[in-house]
Amino acid sequence: MTDESDVMSTGDEPAGGGDDQAAEIEAAMAEARARLAEVPAEVVVTNHVMGLYELAAIHLSSDTPDLVSAALAIDAMSAIVDGLGDRLGDDAATMRDALGNIKMAFVGVKAQTGQSASTDDES
Repeated sequence: MTDESDVMSTGDEPAGGGDDQAAEIEAAMAEARARLAEVPAEVVVTNHVMGLYELAAIHLSSDTPDLVSAALAIDAMSAIVDGLGDRLGDDAATMRDALGNIKMAFVGVKAQTGQSASTDDES
């Protein structure tokens, strides 16, 4: 005989295994939080800054550059780098250099394509 929980299962989780799966997810999240707590905050922030740099570079290097999206990523990067300054630790100078480089790339792509970023307050 089949009980209702077997019939109602979507196939995404084993019947009756939802509690086990939730416990596994919770344990994994707790482990991730513990690992993250061991990393200095400036390292995590610097990694996010580099993610914004990469995002801007992706938008600038596509076949049809997306200047609006690139400008948003650059502006977010600038807000962090300029706003935090030397609080970024040993990588602060590297982050300033990266910001300057991506701003120059933005200007170059904008000049080549003749596009404008609709916000026109880009970097």
